[in-house]
Amino acid sequence: MPEETKQPNHGDAEKAAKARQRYNYLLNEATKELNDWTGDDEAVEIHLFQMFSEIFKRHGKDEGDALFIVGTKSTTPALCTVSSAPVKPWLFSRVFALLASSFALLTMLFLVFHSIKAVPGLIFIGSLMVPFSLLIMFFEINVFKNLSVFQTTLVFLIGGIASLVMTMVLYTIIPTGDGVGLQSALAIGFVEETAKMLIIFYFINRFKLNYIFNGLLIGAAVGAGFAVFETAGYTGEYGLITVFIRSWQALGTHTIWSAIIGAAIVIAKERHVPIKSVNLRDMKFLRFYVLAVLLHAAWDWNFPGNWLEMFDLQQILLIVVGWIAIFVLINAGLREVRTLQGQHIESTYLL
Repeated sequence: MPEETKQPNHGDAEKAAKARQRYNYLLNEATKELNDWTGDDEAVEIHLFQMFSEIFKRHGKDEGDALFIVGTKSTTPALCTVSSAPVKPWLFSRVFALLASSFALLTMLFLVFHSIKAVPGLIFIGSLMVPFSLLIMFFEINVFKNLSVFQTTLVFLIGGIASLVMTMVLYTIIPTGDGVGLQSALAIGFVEETAKMLIIFYFINRFKLNYIFNGLLIGAAVGAGFAVFETAGYTGEYGLITVFIRSWQALGTHTIWSAIIGAAIVIAKERHVPIKSVNLRDMKFLRFYVLAVLLHAAWDWNFPGNWLEMFDLQQILLIVVGWIAIFVLINAGLREVRTLQGQHIESTYLL
């Protein structure tokens, strides 16, 4: 008997096509809404492979050195030479590889040789690995190149610690409960994001910054510092398993939330004028600030039911949402460059 020919399953292909259409629709609507908060009304196309394409290419030592010497009077470019092309960071991946390799070696030292002396290194490198790598990424994409490594490190260390101090102060004033229920999670999100926001506010004024990419970088520096010290503290309290869990989760927590707030502060302020308290009542700021608070609260909240706990779906979804906001703000930053250059705003340096 002749063999039956297997018919293609058009139903599965049709379902996949519809699912992709729904995904694209939701993504376009989300980016369009977020972009509207920045002053534009179009959806933002997100091209991950294009943005991170330089990671997989070979780069010489001189290229890396050139990225680290920016931010001085002689290395800060004039506005007319600032690039508005899509950003393509790569150096952060090398920093991450270095830290990840160090963490792997320390883990081997601890597990194979049972060396207790490896524990402090595990806590330090494990806490630093992802937040600091993300900070380097935000340093790279600051196309204005008007903040130095020293300034960024200062904000990372002093800003991170100061935001923790401010958090403790606010915790003495605002009751937060057990940190599990929705109301408690909202209170914690409000306290910690407000504490970081106040420190970001200070540094943006201190350095007289005026650009969205500057806000992203200062926010990321404060958030990364906060994340590193908080993770190290929790690991000392709850054990080494904490640093393994919080390391990958740092991909979408304090560094990202604070970067969103930093960019929002700059969007709301008047150019070349210090931030005032009235700017923090502007909807341009409040929308992104509330988004950061809600992302933080949703991260801490024990969602009813267990299905979101499977495969860390809750954390993964929140990481995706946070990064969508970051991509929209990066797009807004590039649009800002084109706008300023189109207005022929004269400036010798961007300091």
